[in-house]
Amino acid sequence: MSMIFYAFGILLFVAVVLCVEGIFIWWNSTHGAAAKRIEARLRALSAGGQVGAEQLSILKKRLLAGSPRMQQWLMSLPRVGALDRWLEQSGSSWSVAQLLGYCATVALCTIALIPVVPVPVPLMLVGAAVAAVLPVLHIMRLRAKRIQQMESQLPDAVDMIARALRAGHSFSGALGMVGQEMKAPIAPEFRTTFEEINYGIALDEAMTNLAIRVPVGDLRYFVIAVLIQRESGGNLAEILDTIGNMVRERLKLFAKIRVLSAEGRMSAWVLGLLPFATGGMILVVNPDFMKVLWEDPIGLKMIGAAVGMMMLGVLWMRKIIRIRV
Repeated sequence: MSMIFYAFGILLFVAVVLCVEGIFIWWNSTHGAAAKRIEARLRALSAGGQVGAEQLSILKKRLLAGSPRMQQWLMSLPRVGALDRWLEQSGSSWSVAQLLGYCATVALCTIALIPVVPVPVPLMLVGAAVAAVLPVLHIMRLRAKRIQQMESQLPDAVDMIARALRAGHSFSGALGMVGQEMKAPIAPEFRTTFEEINYGIALDEAMTNLAIRVPVGDLRYFVIAVLIQRESGGNLAEILDTIGNMVRERLKLFAKIRVLSAEGRMSAWVLGLLPFATGGMILVVNPDFMKVLWEDPIGLKMIGAAVGMMMLGVLWMRKIIRIRV
């Protein structure tokens, strides 16, 4: 076969691929989900357009799941909104459905170890229930870390807003400067508030949304001060300077308390994890030695009493070392 035949075959294949891709792009641009949403929005905004039962909103709504049926089922669960708000505050890209899926996966993997690990089935089921909470604990840790970072960035953000007000900028423009100049995680939150104000949301509502998204007590003082100043008047720049100094001094005092209570927190972690680590090591080295605990009724009572006393001790130590400022 000559080269002309091979070239003709290749060109024919490319032409068919391009034709199929062109048909797909045309169909997606005219009958796809995005095209239908744009058409519905244009029809609703046009003169005499019918919006229907669904009301338009300029606020972005989070999805709890990718599937509509899963979304509807999750919406029927109690306190699922609080769980979704925790995910949003942690900065994680997980949805509620993904979080529940990870919890179920970890629990099933733990149950799959029952034929391998020489531990009674009830204890393994308890271990699976505890392991299922690990993804939630991961989200809680991310949330606490993100909130701590925003607390440390808040004084600089308040000072930047005060300087921008003295320079003649509007309050919304100062919020936009914080969203552009500062780093994450506090910059995206202020940028979202700035965009909400630009899109037409009232300043009171936008600031309230900021306080809901960022569960930091000092930020709520900032929001309350701004809302009160809008009602009663006054020099907002001086008020923000006072709030910034107060937050900065509070963070210094809190850091000093963390240093002084570091020994107590470390003792709580060591005393809480040492029995489980020791029991696991003995179970690996000499399984027959540990079987007495769950084969003898007295051993089960000893396990229950030990777990109860450990939980009481950990809660008591947590109450001692946790000092609110």
